[in-house]
Amino acid sequence: MSWGLDGVQVRFGDTIALDGVDCTVAPGRVEAVIGPDGAGKSTLARVLVGLVPVDGGRVRRPGRARLGYQPESAGTWRDLTVAENLAFVAASRGRGADLDGRTRELVAVTDLAEVTDRLAGDLSGGMRQKLAVAMAMLPRPDLLVLDEPTTGLDPISRADVWRLLARAAGEGAAIVVTTAYLDEAQRADHVVVLDHGRVLVTGTAREITSSFPGRLVSTDRRDPRRPSWRRGRGWRTWDRDTSTGARPEHELEPDLDDVVMAAAIARREAGS
Repeated sequence: MSWGLDGVQVRFGDTIALDGVDCTVAPGRVEAVIGPDGAGKSTLARVLVGLVPVDGGRVRRPGRARLGYQPESAGTWRDLTVAENLAFVAASRGRGADLDGRTRELVAVTDLAEVTDRLAGDLSGGMRQKLAVAMAMLPRPDLLVLDEPTTGLDPISRADVWRLLARAAGEGAAIVVTTAYLDEAQRADHVVVLDHGRVLVTGTAREITSSFPGRLVSTDRRDPRRPSWRRGRGWRTWDRDTSTGARPEHELEPDLDDVVMAAAIARREAGS
């Protein structure tokens, strides 16, 4: 059984938040939904767990008891301790005592064992995010949806969160994680890139980067004749015509950032 969206459309008034979006994730796999602010990532996450109704299309999800969700706002109660946060989630599922062993397991793997009596509001950002992920993982959900769990975290804390996701996938959960960090796509089994509520590109990270049309050249200034964008201190110039002879001296191997940028430019040029 796989979970996800089939041609889903969501409107907020005159604004189309999701426009015919497809997204599928199987048990034991991680689907990364990537895009800038306003792309529709949080709407997609909320649709998946039933918090936002759809105006078209189909949502495939397990029953509420088999869902795990960490919202964009971190998903912890700051005036409760670590232990109280986890106990509250267990009780709300009607499985308080049944989840005692699971709670101890997650406290250990998140390195929260020494701070179980500390208020969530007093934890560091990284520890609070790990607590939020642990709370979502607590009932061993069939579908685990995490909305930007690594935003604002340092690289070590981000890696810790992704280790938790790998653990959940190893337990058989189907995982959908939204993020603004393109580099995190390398850790996922499959990627959906959203742009203004529409799927811009999709596939594995390797499939997406290998689909780059044309050549990419490193330059020290913007080329007014071709699509160009700044990367670091230099520029990337996209030459869509590969029939112009020898390979340029400064040709680059495009990464995911480059493919997404080129796809966004192509969509704008097409007026879609």
